[in-house]
Amino acid sequence: MVNLDGAIVPAAQAAVSVFDRGFLSGDQVYEVVRTYGLAPFALAQHLARLRHSAGRIGLPLPWTPERLAAELLRTVEASRGGDPPDPLAAPWNRGERSVRLVVTRGAAEEARGWGVAPGPRVLLAATPLRGPPQAAYQDGVACILVHARVARSDPGAKTGGHLAEALATRDAAAAAAHEALLLDAAGQVTEGASSNLFLVAGGGVATPPLAAGILPGVTRGLVLALAREAGLPVAERPLGPADLRDAEELFLTSTSREILPVTRLDGAPVGPGTPGPVTARLHALFRQQATGQAGPG
Repeated sequence: MVNLDGAIVPAAQAAVSVFDRGFLSGDQVYEVVRTYGLAPFALAQHLARLRHSAGRIGLPLPWTPERLAAELLRTVEASRGGDPPDPLAAPWNRGERSVRLVVTRGAAEEARGWGVAPGPRVLLAATPLRGPPQAAYQDGVACILVHARVARSDPGAKTGGHLAEALATRDAAAAAAHEALLLDAAGQVTEGASSNLFLVAGGGVATPPLAAGILPGVTRGLVLALAREAGLPVAERPLGPADLRDAEELFLTSTSREILPVTRLDGAPVGPGTPGPVTARLHALFRQQATGQAGPG
């Protein structure tokens, strides 16, 4: 189901103008929120990041955080039921929703005409959550290192400009890899095309700092806090390809993935080539926080 400016309609009936600036210019901000038991998770953090992103591009949000939260809940409720069976899905994803919340600057005949103020539009789309299959958590996934082919948009704002990430994702698919890990101009690893990256070495965890030009992932922040609470040494520091190749464990974090082990990098095994104990421990802690249930199932 889709909520378009407060009206809930089936997806096939939701329409936005071909002149909408979000479509023509990527002039939009967005968040993706997942549910547990059909209740939104970490909604306050997602809405705070949406406000931050909107502020960076000077886009006024037409609704208050309270209205955004209420409309998101209405959209999830309207989308209940009718999910096709997915026997390969991780059990904690079955029946859950992924909600994309988008605010565009609106439509004008000339998208570059800043003298025109058409007014922002709000779209929420609730769809069945399609996270990695359960086997991905048991066996791990493969990643490749990729240099961005085109300049990336402002990493501090979650906007519609994701051509660099889209091309990297295509490269990963061509290599039969789950995710592309992006390298900056200096050859340092920044983040995944749609995820944040962590490594485990010497019993501690490390992840690139925000200063490396990465999006402050909501799940990334939760995992950093969980690792510190668990007494693990934590470092936010620059990481190069050699750091990843020498790591005992690698894992990705994102809203739909939670914490996903990486067991192959550029065709070579990571550590012993199986998901590691620190990744499993953090995932169990994350699932306890999210749902009250321990372990990745």
